[in-house]
Amino acid sequence: MKKSMILLAGLFLLGATAVYAGDGRPVSSAQLPQQAQQFIRQHFPKSKIALTKVDRGLLDTEYEVVFADGSKAEFAKDGEWKEVVCRKSVVPAGILPAKIARKIAELYPNGRVVEIDRDSREYEVKLSDGTELTFDSAFELVDIDD
Repeated sequence: MKKSMILLAGLFLLGATAVYAGDGRPVSSAQLPQQAQQFIRQHFPKSKIALTKVDRGLLDTEYEVVFADGSKAEFAKDGEWKEVVCRKSVVPAGILPAKIARKIAELYPNGRVVEIDRDSREYEVKLSDGTELTFDSAFELVDIDD
């Protein structure tokens, strides 16, 4: 009986987490963390914001900004960028760490970065030809998927 109650409670918590994690509620760009607002001013100064939303989970909060040209940026709750996607253009050069930019220029001289995603362990970069490069936290190339 005790095991089934624990299992039931676990399933309820899992279900509640799944429902709550999909919040995705629109907010104004003024409600973004200061660091995210500064990032947008610096790297997307002429881009018009089409949508800003917050996704509040039980353990984390994320912000997503979609620009009128279809580009998007995702931020952690403190305003640190997590992902930048620019399908119709290129990721602004100032976002790419210098060591990653040099390696891409060396291996793919005509490579255009259209997406960059980072977490505490790695950076994933996607080029316009579909090639995906993975760099570790020291910016060393660890994988190529083409």
